[in-house]
Amino acid sequence: MRKLVKSLDDEFTKANLKVGRDTLFNVLRKHQMLTLRKKYSSRTTNSLHRFYKYKNIIKDIEVTRPNQVWASDITYIRTVKGFCYLALITDMYSRKIVGYDLSDSLELNGCVRALNKALYHAKNTKGLI
Repeated sequence: MRKLVKSLDDEFTKANLKVGRDTLFNVLRKHQMLTLRKKYSSRTTNSLHRFYKYKNIIKDIEVTRPNQVWASDITYIRTVKGFCYLALITDMYSRKIVGYDLSDSLELNGCVRALNKALYHAKNTKGLI
């Protein structure tokens, strides 16, 4: 869009018009000429791998109490120095984060530390999935 503003700037000056970026955006939007830029996101999951895929053992379970089912996830956080990786353990009943670890690599250690924190703070893990 900057290129469009710069290329039209000479034409606006010749016509003795003062049009800034926001005004140009508003005019384009009013006449439905503004296109939205597609946002690209990182592809982080590859489900078409050759490794064994485990069955979903909690699919038919009704979660009725805390510490019955935990779920884990890793989320990527973009920083100025690259990526950080946040490993989370969540209790499916209370939706409370029971364990976490922030690390600068995707190695197994971060997930294990998050699990150990969750196990340390859990009161009863009998029957935990």
